[in-house]
Amino acid sequence: MHFANQPLIGSETGTLIVLKHPYPHEVEEPSIYESVRVHTAMQTGRTENDLVPNAPSLGTKEGYLIKQGKIVKNWKTRWFTLHRNELKYFKDQTATEPIRALDLTECSAVQFDYSQERVNCFCLVFPLRTYYLCAKTGIEADEWIKILRWKLSQIRKQVEQRSASSSQLHP
Repeated sequence: MHFANQPLIGSETGTLIVLKHPYPHEVEEPSIYESVRVHTAMQTGRTENDLVPNAPSLGTKEGYLIKQGKIVKNWKTRWFTLHRNELKYFKDQTATEPIRALDLTECSAVQFDYSQERVNCFCLVFPLRTYYLCAKTGIEADEWIKILRWKLSQIRKQVEQRSASSSQLHP
């Protein structure tokens, strides 16, 4: 039902995202998706009430970002996909094997980065490395940061829920 009602998500950058992989469990929707239901309803001619109110969260995003290399520190354009708790990057959009898959459960922060000579940059902080990424526009960088921060908040909620339930089992 979800795909029939909301197959595409539009962004302020004009990029349309095809929804492919729903979460198998209920997850709180991020605030950045609140306007999507209304926008999709307008596109399909339906009202917002016609759309599935409790559709599973997809929380996916993909697109090109410019990434700084680990050793040489040169900048290369890479295709990024965000799905569940994994951020993968590929040589380009047609590549089938990722160069690397980053486990967001290990990420401690996502923040704007003004230290780079480039603009629209942000970084992901992991224990062994900080990844520096840049988007084409500030809006696009903001979209990535919002969804990545939302993912981190969901991961932290899950960890807290697990530790709370295990402490109830073993007082």
